[in-house]
Amino acid sequence: MHGSKSNPKKLLLPLLVMRRARDLHPLCCLPAADDDGGSPPPPPPSLAGLLYKWTNIGKGWRPRWFAIRGAILTYSKIPRCSSSAAAHYGQDRPVVGLVHLKISSFRESKSDDRRFYIITPTKTLQLRTDCANERVAWIEALVSARAESSPDWGLLCNQNDASFSTERLRNRMHEEGLREDIIKDCEQIVHSEFSQYHTQMKQRCEEYVSFIRSLPRQLEVLNADDNANMIELRSHLVKPEYSSSGQGKCSESSNTESSDDVGQQELDELLDDDDYHFYDTRQSFSDSVTISCLKMKGSNSGKDNFLYGDKFVKSKAGMANSECMSPFFKRRTKLPDPVEKEKGVSLWSMIKDNVGRDLTRVCLPVYFNEPLSSLQKCFEDLEYSYLLDRAYECGLKGDSLMRILKVAAFAVSGYASSDGRPCKPFNPLLGETYEADYSENGIRFFSEKVSHHPMVMACHCEGKGWKFWGDSNVKSKFWGQTIQLDPVGVLTLEFDDGETFQWSKVTTTINNLIIGRVYCNHHGTMNITGNRGYSCKLIFKQQSFLERSPRQVQGFVKDVDGSNVATLMGKWDESMYCTIANDAPRVNCSASGQNADATLLWEKNEPSTYPTRYNLSSFAITLNELTPELKERLPPTDSRLRPDQRHVENGEYGKANAEKLRLETRQRMSRKMQDSGWKPRWFRRDGSDGTFRYVGGYWEAREQAKWDGCYDIFGEVSDSSPRHAAQQR
Repeated sequence: MHGSKSNPKKLLLPLLVMRRARDLHPLCCLPAADDDGGSPPPPPPSLAGLLYKWTNIGKGWRPRWFAIRGAILTYSKIPRCSSSAAAHYGQDRPVVGLVHLKISSFRESKSDDRRFYIITPTKTLQLRTDCANERVAWIEALVSARAESSPDWGLLCNQNDASFSTERLRNRMHEEGLREDIIKDCEQIVHSEFSQYHTQMKQRCEEYVSFIRSLPRQLEVLNADDNANMIELRSHLVKPEYSSSGQGKCSESSNTESSDDVGQQELDELLDDDDYHFYDTRQSFSDSVTISCLKMKGSNSGKDNFLYGDKFVKSKAGMANSECMSPFFKRRTKLPDPVEKEKGVSLWSMIKDNVGRDLTRVCLPVYFNEPLSSLQKCFEDLEYSYLLDRAYECGLKGDSLMRILKVAAFAVSGYASSDGRPCKPFNPLLGETYEADYSENGIRFFSEKVSHHPMVMACHCEGKGWKFWGDSNVKSKFWGQTIQLDPVGVLTLEFDDGETFQWSKVTTTINNLIIGRVYCNHHGTMNITGNRGYSCKLIFKQQSFLERSPRQVQGFVKDVDGSNVATLMGKWDESMYCTIANDAPRVNCSASGQNADATLLWEKNEPSTYPTRYNLSSFAITLNELTPELKERLPPTDSRLRPDQRHVENGEYGKANAEKLRLETRQRMSRKMQDSGWKPRWFRRDGSDGTFRYVGGYWEAREQAKWDGCYDIFGEVSDSSPRHAAQQR
C-alpha cells in the first residue's frame, strides 16, 4: 500500500540514498523519532519529498520540495536537477509557502490518478506525483497529520507543575530584621496571589485552546453557505469576461491555480458539492471575501456598490458605505418564470371605444398591466433615497445650497424607472395598502388608497433624518394615439432640523399607442419651494421631432433675493449635474447637457440582468416579493396579497383576468362606500382640501399582529366586508 514498497523511485529515492531504509518511517521520508521515554510526546507523522506544483500557464508544472511538520505543510523552490540533488537542495532552501492542514481539505482528481488538490480558505494547491501509489501515500500522510495534530500540543503539558520559590524574598526580609511570623504571612500572601493568577491564566489558556479546536468546525459551518454562493456563481465564472483566456484558465495571481487541461469539466468538478471526495469533510473552505471581490469586479469599478438581491449596483454620488446592504440579506433578482404563454390583445379594439374617457374607468385585460400596483409605484420613486440622506447631512454641515440641489436631483430621479415601461400598474382597491421596510436603505414606507372617486393615494416614508409624505390624484385621458397623465397633489419633504420642501409632479404623456414603439415623456415645470433661503425651478422639456437631445431637464436655484446661485442640467432617464456660482449663467442646453465644471448629483442605476417585457428595474423587481415570513405579518389589505396581480407575476394570465374581473365588479361598490361614510384607516386629511397625513399606528399594529378595522378586501363579499361595515356606521 505504501509508496516505499510499491514504487521506490523518485519520491523516496533522494533520502534512501542518504539514509538507511530501516531508519525511515514506513509512510515518510524522515527518520522516525527515537523511543526515549524522557522526551516529550512526538509530533504528528512527518513526510517530505518532491512534488510538482502547478504555477501558471506560462511556467506549467514546477518541482517543489514539500514537507509535513506537525499540522503545517511547507514547500520550497528547488533548481532543475537530478532527483537526489533536488532532495539535497530542497531541505536547505527557504520556505516559500505553507498550508495549515487543520483548516484544509484534500481531494483526488478524477481525470488524473497522479494529481490531487489541497483546498484552503484562501487558495487551492494543485499537486502532481510521479505515480498513483505516491498520491495515495501523500494523501494518507496529510490526513493523518491533520487528524493527529493537536493545536494545543505542548501548550498545557506542564501547566499543573508551575511553581516558584520565595527563598530570595525570605532572605531579604531576614536581612531587614523581620520576625519569622511576619515572613511566613508574607510568603502565604505571595503564594495565594500567585495561585489566583495561575488559575486565571490557566482558564484563559484553556479558552484559547478551545477556540483553536473549534475553528475548523466554525469554518465548515461558515463555508457551507459559501458553497451555495459558489454554485450560484458558476454561470458567471465560466463567462469569458471572468476568464483571462476564455477557456477557464487563471492568471498567475489567481487564488485558484488551474492546470493545463482544466476546462469546463474540471471547473464543474471544483465547484460541485456532490463531486467533492474529502477525507475529512464535505465542505470546501472557500474564501467568502474572494467571492465578494469577484462580484465587485463584475460591476463597474471605481465606485462604491450596493446590493439588490445578489446583484451589485453602482452607488451614486455621495453614497456612503454605511448605506450598503448587508451581504447576508438578499432580495430577489428576477420575477418567477411564467406558467402560461401570454396571448396578445388587439389594442385598437380596446382604444376605439374609450377615446376621451377617464382611464380609471376603463376595464383593461391584464395584458396591459405590469405586476405592480400604483401604491408600489409610489415607493419606486424612493429608489434613490440616499440622495435625501446626503441632503440631510449637507444641511447639518451648514451647506443649505447643496441640500436643495440634492433634493432637486431626488425629485428628478423618480422618473428614471419610467423609461421603457410599456404596461400600466394595477389600480388599487379602496382601502388597499402597501408597506416597504427596507432597513438596508434606512427607510420605511407606507401607502394607502384613501379615495376611489377621485382616485387618491397617500403615502408616508421615514428615512435617516427626514420624513416624506404626500398624496397623488392622477387625471388621465385617452386621445387616440396618446395618453396624458396630469398628476394632482403636493409632495412634502421635512428634515429633522425643521427645513421643509414641497413640489408637485409634471405631466406625463404616453405616445404611439396604436402605431410605432410605445414611449413616455415627462414635460412641464416643477417648482421646489422651501421654508428657508432657497427655491428651485426645474423645466422638463417637451419632446419634439426636431429635438436632437430629448428628455432634458434644466433648472436654477434662487436665493431669498431672487438671484440665481446654481444651475442644474441633465436628463431624467440618465443623470443630473449642477454648477454653483454667485451668479450662475443661463445654461446652454447642448447635446452633452453639462460643462467641464459640472458636479454629478445623481446617476441612474444599471438595468436588471433579468429583463422581462415589463422592463422592471432591479429595485422594482423586489417590490412585490412575498416570503412566507412576510406574509404572516402583513395586513389583509396589502398589495402583495392581491390575487390578480400575483397571477400576472406568476404568468397565470387566465386566472389573472378572472380575478381582475371579480375584483373590479366588487370595486364598483367603492363609491357607495365612500358616500356611506367610509374613511381611510391610516390617513386623515388636513382640513377640507389639505394633504392626507399619516396618523400613525401601522407599524405598532404590525408588531402586535392586530389588524382591527382592516378587512379582507380581496376576498369574497360577506357581512364582514368594508361595505357592510360602512353601512353599519
